[in-house]
Amino acid sequence: MTEVVKQSESQLPHRRRRAIRPITETRKRGGPTPLAAPELPTQAELERLHSSLSAVTPENHPRTARLLGSSTRKTAQKVIEEAGEVAIEAVKHHNEGIIRESADLLYHLVALWHRAGIDPAAVWTEMRWRADAFGIAEKRPKTSKTEQARPNRNDT
Repeated sequence: MTEVVKQSESQLPHRRRRAIRPITETRKRGGPTPLAAPELPTQAELERLHSSLSAVTPENHPRTARLLGSSTRKTAQKVIEEAGEVAIEAVKHHNEGIIRESADLLYHLVALWHRAGIDPAAVWTEMRWRADAFGIAEKRPKTSKTEQARPNRNDT
């Protein structure tokens, strides 16, 4: 844990964590709670979002069209902003906030991939390579420039 997160947690009042409500209840904002495990979306949901971004117009999805029409810098800033909001909700122990902000983060991340011309399959290939190499899809260890590079992603 970083010092900032540790410090933030120490400043929070001591309270019990809120439990996630049953699936039949609705959130305060009116939307349904997350789906039960057998119906959870998979990586295909992110791929579906990515492929649908090509059909976005200002008429059918004005907010997304505005995001896609913005600069790479602005899109990247949104990813950073949403990641920060996920972290803040985590420090506050607000599970539903973490869920909502994580969905926002993934949406903006997929928009960034789309803008950069990155297919989600390339990300899944990288994660699969990491899992095969390290037993889990964790962050790759730092390597020196003289160490041998890993195989080309297209070879897998």
